Amino acid sequence: MSLTPTGRLLRTDTGSDLLLSRTFRASAEDVWASVTESDRTARWFGPWEGEAAPGRTIKVQMAYEEQAPWCEMRIDACEPPRRLALSMTDESGNWRLELTLSEADGSTELRLVHHLAGEDGIGEIGPGWEYYLDMLMAAREGSPQPDFADYYPSMKDYFEALPTG
Repeated sequence: MSLTPTGRLLRTDTGSDLLLSRTFRASAEDVWASVTESDRTARWFGPWEGEAAPGRTIKVQMAYEEQAPWCEMRIDACEPPRRLALSMTDESGNWRLELTLSEADGSTELRLVHHLAGEDGIGEIGPGWEYYLDMLMAAREGSPQPDFADYYPSMKDYFEALPTG
């Protein structure tokens, strides 16, 4: 299966932002629940546990990664149902993520921004986020889960060649 990548790369004062989005025929509150409630995140990313609040750290299971590891994720900002900012550090480096939701005319756009300190590894990071956002779409629609092999390595060159602007 050939999928078309959607990510864009924007240069910032502190590095680059990788931006991806998806649109849902649903309210912002419903999409918000899909990205913040543990039983719903388990369907497309993995469950989480802990006391969720800005400044707090939760444990998230990356259920669709090899060995389904648990990692700590800090909630940097939480403004339901519009904005969620998270950060984590693992063996791959520092991850700073931001999800924003905007609703209009019965649809909600979810924008995922991965704030990058550098662009090393973008050929792996970009396809991974395309996959996870399509996993979210499939979980919400009740359709079959996508296969990561359809995203990587086929999308690697696209992300490595992204122009900044």
